[in-house]
Amino acid sequence: MPEPTASTLLLASPDPATLYAVEPVLASFGGAVQVVLSETAALQALTAELPPALAVLDATLPGTETGQLLAAIRADTHGKDVPVVLIADAVSAEFADRLAEGVVDDLILRTEQPAYFRLRLEAVQRARRMRCELESLRDASARQALFDPLTGVYNRAALLSMLFRETDRVQRLGSSLCLALFDVDDFGHWNERLGAEACDDLLCKVVERTSHILRSYDALGRTGKDEFLAMLPGCSAVNAMQLAERLKLEVFGRPFHAGSDSIRLSACFGVANSMGRSPVVVLREAEQALATAREAGPESIQYFGDSHRPAHAPVMYLSRNSGDELLAW
Repeated sequence: MPEPTASTLLLASPDPATLYAVEPVLASFGGAVQVVLSETAALQALTAELPPALAVLDATLPGTETGQLLAAIRADTHGKDVPVVLIADAVSAEFADRLAEGVVDDLILRTEQPAYFRLRLEAVQRARRMRCELESLRDASARQALFDPLTGVYNRAALLSMLFRETDRVQRLGSSLCLALFDVDDFGHWNERLGAEACDDLLCKVVERTSHILRSYDALGRTGKDEFLAMLPGCSAVNAMQLAERLKLEVFGRPFHAGSDSIRLSACFGVANSMGRSPVVVLREAEQALATAREAGPESIQYFGDSHRPAHAPVMYLSRNSGDELLAW
């Protein structure tokens, strides 16, 4: 729930004495005071694209009944959190119910002194700031539960949960689903040579390049220090292997820059086909395929169930297309 950018404070009342008493109190908060005299004008101000930061409404506004006005405000603000304070001549059962339901944030009697108005309005604004802070903490907590804090992609738990749901879809519809698991070759070497901060930046760059290649409905997660899992709905085994080849060329085929250094990273890939089976089984197969690829050497791609292990071809660490001096290991 973001803090409002509006500095306007709305005062809606047809009573000159109320306007005279309350307007200076609102003005002392530092915002511009918008005065309206009818419920129609109040509703327009509250449902505008940029609503006021605080609204003080007189229960005697001409137009519809106050209860209908409050209901219309809450229905038409589309979740925009505008604190609403009601000024009334007496605390009726209806107004007490609205206060208990949170339709209004406070109810102040018209006969109160300006100093008391100020205290109550300050309390309303303080309560709103606390709600905003709490909502921000909740959002941060929810994000932490789903996403890797370094790279911003899904964490392992979140991706596994999505994998179970996607497997249900595969079983119902008979569609295809593949997993592509990959990790960066000998990343510990770069961690020792460049330092943890530079290597964290490299992982973020790997994620950025990978995300540009994946489709909008694919899901990418970080499952280990330098290991990532791509969940590929609607992707056949052949297409998944082609995607792994493309990731090898377009993500790892170009040098990465770490400070003044230009380095070449490589990765091994393990691909497995779901076929509607348990996600735990399919993930284990992807891990076994990745282990086989590691044995074959850097930049290897292995599909689970394929007994053929690619030959260990030498890896080039000098770019043919740039003049960058590449670090090698």
